[in-house]
Amino acid sequence: MKSQKPPKIQQRYFADFSYNGTNYHGWQSQKNASSIQQTIENCLSYLLNQPIKIYGAGRTDTGVHARQMIAHFDVDLSNELLQSSINQINSCLGRDIKLNAIKQVKNDAQARFDAISRTYQYHIHFEKDVFQQELSYYVFHPLNHDDIIEAIDLIQNHSDYKCFSKSKSDVTHFHCDLQHIHWNYDRQKAVLTIKANRFLRGMVRSIVGTLIEIGINKIQLSELVSILNSRDRKRAGFSVPSKGLFLTSIEYPPDIYLSQ
Repeated sequence: MKSQKPPKIQQRYFADFSYNGTNYHGWQSQKNASSIQQTIENCLSYLLNQPIKIYGAGRTDTGVHARQMIAHFDVDLSNELLQSSINQINSCLGRDIKLNAIKQVKNDAQARFDAISRTYQYHIHFEKDVFQQELSYYVFHPLNHDDIIEAIDLIQNHSDYKCFSKSKSDVTHFHCDLQHIHWNYDRQKAVLTIKANRFLRGMVRSIVGTLIEIGINKIQLSELVSILNSRDRKRAGFSVPSKGLFLTSIEYPPDIYLSQ
């Protein structure tokens, strides 16, 4: 009788990616459209010589970028072998997706559900700039930055953000813990940085659109609390284009990692 080989033991890893989302229909795999997830899965499956399925910390929309997206996957290869494969994986991924790091984690770790915070930035420029137009939103109206900063304080002190969520959202509640929100601006550009435990679909883009409409006096600052309490997406501002939005960082409990 032939002795049976022991089954290979799969290990779980977190992969840290950056990507320019301009040429993709978002993170999530879908039929007849190019996605970040499918591109990465195809590359990993080919190079690691086994089917690889990855699970992201979130689902960025079409045209949204990431300086850091975390995804977990299982594979029966050693940490050392994966580390030595990073350059090869990056060659396969092409010019607009980069694998920054791979770290071994506990086998029950989840990239989505174990995240304790996520940070986004939205980029705006105020002067026509042919080098910024693909990664930043051009606002040609002058903005009242004092009103915008006051509006940010009101938004941060709220907790239910249904008025900023896309209408068809598969969630059980609309509460988010906004841990940090900051409007940094000068004569040429502005960046909204926002950190929370979770985000609703379209939330950051509709917050930015609302702040812009307050900044140009299309929405009165005095209306904002009423809009927040209404929980009505139609009363909040427009949704800014996806091209200026970046997922910049995701945080996890330190003890989730087995390798650094």
